[in-house]
Amino acid sequence: MAISLLDTFRVLSSFDPPRGSLRGAPWEQYVDWAIAQGLAPLASYNLEYRLPGSGAPEWARDRLLSIYSGSVNDNVMKLVNFKQCVDELEGRQLLLIGAASFADSLYPHVGFRPVLEIQVLLRRMDVEGFSGYLAQHEFRPEPDEPLHGAQKVLSDTRTPVFLYADVLGPQRQAELRGIFERAQPVKMYGPSMFRPDLEDALLLVCLEHAREGYQVPWLSFVDLRELVLGAPSMGGVYSRPLDVAALLERARAWRLERALYTSLSIVARLFPETAALVAPALPPLRRATRELLERLVVLPSSEPGKMSHPRGSDRLRRLLTGQ
Repeated sequence: MAISLLDTFRVLSSFDPPRGSLRGAPWEQYVDWAIAQGLAPLASYNLEYRLPGSGAPEWARDRLLSIYSGSVNDNVMKLVNFKQCVDELEGRQLLLIGAASFADSLYPHVGFRPVLEIQVLLRRMDVEGFSGYLAQHEFRPEPDEPLHGAQKVLSDTRTPVFLYADVLGPQRQAELRGIFERAQPVKMYGPSMFRPDLEDALLLVCLEHAREGYQVPWLSFVDLRELVLGAPSMGGVYSRPLDVAALLERARAWRLERALYTSLSIVARLFPETAALVAPALPPLRRATRELLERLVVLPSSEPGKMSHPRGSDRLRRLLTGQ
């Protein structure tokens, strides 16, 4: 019996995959797509250790396994290197966000979640000071224009560090202060490193989706799935139910209601187990707005295997971030 690409994705991105045969899965299509979407390490672990009798072809397992092995080594190198740089830094409050924060707080194994770069959210007044501190550890500014809305990007040729400030815009300084006030310490990285609270972390993912016009790897939707579910496979800072009232209030204050609706709607389509939790967290948008977002973003972004993305990304960014 043929298995769809979406079903293959759901099984191999699960932390508790259902046992069964994947012999009829579209492996020729899935493997390249999964590698490009950052899904290969988790898929490989599932095939090798959770679903060894699934019937996956040897060539597919070999390709995915090579990515998994590389991801484990690369993540450990980057995270240990960063820890060595910052664990003696005192008197600051720097927020670890994105992959580096999620790899050990949402995923049962740090190798499941590739960390391509370290992302840090900090106050604008701390950007130059922290850049100077990193320079003492051989980090130098990248010559090209910073990408993805970062204020500055530094690298020691092995680990890029993206520095973000004023992510909510200059008019929402009070809301930005709230993110820092609610942040939780990340003790393994020293006294100056923190990570956003659960609701803030979820909204920051939605903000990234919107600013990238939903041209994001599908691994980001796995991140969002685990935030919605309350990281049930872990026992850490994100392992609790969402405070839906707080989430909706912050989305309104950040002017991210459209982005929250869109990102959560995609997650509910991709992962049916999240639907009951997503429903009360959807902002009450006008019907015409909901239909527009469904047609322009939610439906096309929920089709696996597509390397293209919704058109009009600049217009989408303005629509979704309230600009």
